[in-house]
Amino acid sequence: MRHLSLILTLLVIVAPHPLMAEWWTVTRLQMDDTSNPSIESPVTGQAVQGSTAIRGSTGMDRFQSYEVNFSYEGDPTRTWFLIQEGTAPIQDGVLAEWDTTTITDGEYTLRLLVTLNDGTQVEANAKGIRVRNYSPIETDTPTPFPPLVTLVPGISGAFATPSYTPAWTLTPLPMTPTPLPTNPAVITSSQIAQTLGTGAVISIGMLALLGAYLGLRSLFHKYR
Repeated sequence: MRHLSLILTLLVIVAPHPLMAEWWTVTRLQMDDTSNPSIESPVTGQAVQGSTAIRGSTGMDRFQSYEVNFSYEGDPTRTWFLIQEGTAPIQDGVLAEWDTTTITDGEYTLRLLVTLNDGTQVEANAKGIRVRNYSPIETDTPTPFPPLVTLVPGISGAFATPSYTPAWTLTPLPMTPTPLPTNPAVITSSQIAQTLGTGAVISIGMLALLGAYLGLRSLFHKYR
């Protein structure tokens, strides 16, 4: 009887182990999802203009601080320029506001650099970001497929990549010439002929008056 009780006790203790193992695996998977830094938008190959919100997650496990940087694509020195930094963890939110009007059009790489409380640094990158403020956007870039990451043997998870709505292509409008007002100083041929005729009539009249005056003067002197 004692042996039977011992066997039943062991079964009660051992039986929940598969359930506990499954619960631990799911919990560990969720923890890994929230502890990985990521840039969710803009995505690789996306064209951006003006002030662009950089969204993503810094991770929550052992977080200390983060910073968001950009660099010129293909720069051999890999010089990073600071966009924004912070000490509060962010989950699926805005990491920084990037004013792209202060830089030239071209290809850029974004980097999210997270510092953990033990001094370790973890980064996430978004490459091939196309800044197009002063040049037309060539073509739309399709949304890349989300990468598949194996976290625990036998169980896999995928980091979701946000959908990307293509930006409109810039099309320059044709220039419309502005009509100029009529020049008031322009004189037509009819106006010239009218002016000449008026001048001729006035001249003839003045000559006639002068002739009459001289005739009357001569008669006055003759009869005097």
